[in-house]
Amino acid sequence: MVAPYERHQRTTQQDSLRQRLPVVIGLIVVAALYLLIRLITFQYQPTFVTSYYDRLANLNYTDNERVASSRGVVYDRHGNPLASNTFDYEIGVSPSLIADAQGASTRLASALSDYGVTEVEVLNAVRSDSPWISLANPVPPDVAQEVREMDLLGVVIDSRPKRLYPQGTLGAQLLGFVAGDETSLQPFRGYNGVEGYYENELAGRVRDQTTSLIPFDLPTQRAATDRGSDLVLTIDRDIQFLVESELQFSIAESGATGGTVIVMQPRTGEILAMASQPSYDPNAFFEINDPELLKNPAISNEYEPGSVMKVLTMAAALDIAAVAPEDTYVDNGVLEVGGISVYNSDRRARGVVNMEQVLVQSLNVGATYLSLQMGPNDFYTKMDDFGIGRATGIDLEGEAIGTMYTPGDENWSESNLATNSFGQGVAVTPLQMITAVSALANDGLIMQPHIVHQFVDGSRVYPSQPSTLKRAVSRETAELVTQMMVQTVEEGVPAAQVPGYTVAGKTGTAEIPTPLGYEPDSSIVTFVGFFPADDPQAAVLVKLDRPAGYWGSVVAAPMFARLAQQLVILMEIPNDDIRRGLQAEGGSVNDVWSQN
Repeated sequence: MVAPYERHQRTTQQDSLRQRLPVVIGLIVVAALYLLIRLITFQYQPTFVTSYYDRLANLNYTDNERVASSRGVVYDRHGNPLASNTFDYEIGVSPSLIADAQGASTRLASALSDYGVTEVEVLNAVRSDSPWISLANPVPPDVAQEVREMDLLGVVIDSRPKRLYPQGTLGAQLLGFVAGDETSLQPFRGYNGVEGYYENELAGRVRDQTTSLIPFDLPTQRAATDRGSDLVLTIDRDIQFLVESELQFSIAESGATGGTVIVMQPRTGEILAMASQPSYDPNAFFEINDPELLKNPAISNEYEPGSVMKVLTMAAALDIAAVAPEDTYVDNGVLEVGGISVYNSDRRARGVVNMEQVLVQSLNVGATYLSLQMGPNDFYTKMDDFGIGRATGIDLEGEAIGTMYTPGDENWSESNLATNSFGQGVAVTPLQMITAVSALANDGLIMQPHIVHQFVDGSRVYPSQPSTLKRAVSRETAELVTQMMVQTVEEGVPAAQVPGYTVAGKTGTAEIPTPLGYEPDSSIVTFVGFFPADDPQAAVLVKLDRPAGYWGSVVAAPMFARLAQQLVILMEIPNDDIRRGLQAEGGSVNDVWSQN
């Protein structure tokens, strides 16, 4: 039997428990709700929190890499690859995964010995505490394959995309090169030439991708990339090879320090070949110490063209009727203009001279006479029509605009009117010069010079279309000056003749300006011509710097003739007799080359 005191105490405790129980239950409910809310919010973190935890978790196990799309391939007009893609490889080791350090070191060193890797260096690497060590970079595919076949756990082979120029040095300066670029989204980009000008079209699209650093993880599928467009150039590989070979031979034969050759289709503006020396191998551009060698002199180097300019001066004067073809003047061998005395190159007077003989005998006094007959306004307007002092707009990176001072410029004086007429005191690029002269081969129309024949984007092909820049002179003027150029070759420069073909052309021999005047006993020689003269299929410019022969007629003209004799074979251009026979029967060879 419970005592009254004990019953009272138990009743008091029960009352106290009943009073506290709601509080305890409330606390439990609050705690449960708190845990439930925490569980829910943990599963639905804000994006920035989730990203933070992901980065923290993956810090030591993943890596982000920028994956470049496959760069477009560059072909010549017949489908021969000029620039394509390949891979170099990096060989490295994860030391903690290598069981037989000595054996692995011996085998790796034997494969990598040509890259300066010794067995001692490999052994030190595989015994280190580092998670990963690079042994050799870059190595070619055959070496990477040799290492891969060793099947060594812990040896890592990483691929690195690389631009490949399978023709070596062929067309290096017009192609350009591909190198790293830390300032853009792409891990590398094109520089100079086609690679630089068409960077956006060739490069395609780049994407970011996360890769695992855990050796036993299976590689994830690479992110999809958008491949760059392919380019088909107007260049013909065989003609390009011929041009480069002849240029190298002529430089060696003449003792010149360099030179340039351009072959153009005058009716379309297509560049069939473009070469300069010295050149380089775009596969090893990084070995070049002088960045000037990476430029394309055919479009970026300006020079005084000399007497080639007389062709444009004559065409301008005839076109505005400042003179007529049958006009004459009295050549005394010297002419005073703007405080200077202009002499013929041989300092001889010629007496009464007609217009044709101004070109045939390449008379400085005659060219000056023509410029004075035109006056500065008309002369410089016509030179602008020929594109002198303006970029041609060719689709290559790095084109210069040339230099021609005109009335109103602080550097212009009346004497410029005289000297510019025969190619001194004015600077052009080789491309500007051949583009201007090609207008005479194309009925007076200047065509847009271009280097790309087609764009290929997957299954879609986008051909380029010939484009006319402007009319430089009338068709009648172009025909008159062409005939004068034919006589110039036949009477004045027989070394430029091509058996069986009528050639229109003109030489140029220019002194080399310096800040202190002209270099003594040095010249830049040029010959520009096109053939067949009455139905031009090719225009050719040859230029040599500082040859021992000094004169264009002695050095440049024979070089042109050698090239032309091979070009008519490669381009399948019939000789004059066959061609005129075809024309007599209603045939034409105008479209022969464009179809090849």
